[in-house]
Amino acid sequence: MNMPIQPVRKGKLIAIGGAEDKASATSILERVLKCAHMSEPRVGVITTASSIPDEVFEGYREVFERLGAGEILDIRIRTRAEAADAKIIEKITQSDVIFISGGDQMRLTSIFGGSDALAAIRKRYEEGAVIAGTSAGAACQSTTMVYGGNAIDSLRKGAVRMSAGFGLIDKVIIDTHFLERGRFSRLMEVGATNPEYLGVGLGEDAAVLFGDDTIHAFGPGHVILVDSSRITGSNVFDLSDGEAVSVHNVLMHAMIDGDAYSMSDRRMLSAEELGKKRLEQTK
Repeated sequence: MNMPIQPVRKGKLIAIGGAEDKASATSILERVLKCAHMSEPRVGVITTASSIPDEVFEGYREVFERLGAGEILDIRIRTRAEAADAKIIEKITQSDVIFISGGDQMRLTSIFGGSDALAAIRKRYEEGAVIAGTSAGAACQSTTMVYGGNAIDSLRKGAVRMSAGFGLIDKVIIDTHFLERGRFSRLMEVGATNPEYLGVGLGEDAAVLFGDDTIHAFGPGHVILVDSSRITGSNVFDLSDGEAVSVHNVLMHAMIDGDAYSMSDRRMLSAEELGKKRLEQTK
């Protein structure tokens, strides 16, 4: 029997696969703002993962202002000391939407891990804020994250490297730029060694909203789910590092805008079930 995934939260958690449209349709970033359910939400942009924070911040400042956000806060954290700075923490606590940019997720976790800044992000999430991230800013959201592994051949024991993430959602592994960089084998290897994790492969310009028990896909791109909970066999426990992994009966789903998936019983939801959920949410 599958163990239910039960992330505890009051806010909204959005993961984006990277390269989201900032110039024309901007449908994903518009959805991020709408999830705040207020006019002119204050948006805090975290560019820690990026090596070009000035350029990245200006890009998001321009698009969020154009989409109707209120104040855009530059949450500039480049060091562990800054992750404990009271003035920076105050910007996090003031933000209705906290947006985490792409770049290097190990830079994110090494600077934020165990910090006051990460505690403030988690607190804002519990209080109802929207936490959204793209690319590295999406991959870091789970309790355990992928941070490396050769996309060409990761179906070898130990090929995929994992580390602690921000802990905003459990029992899920998020990978980004998934289709464009051919990362199927990364989540296959993760599933072989950790069948309880649901692999969420986000294509570029694609996103998911994690609900209490559902994953909602939105945006023009694809979301690929890799479910290894029903595997019937694998040789991974008999292998030495670097040897080829065999894994049987992995289930995959390709989701597009409007599709939804139940995390508790590992299945796609029908249009009728989605309609009932929307009705219940309006009562």
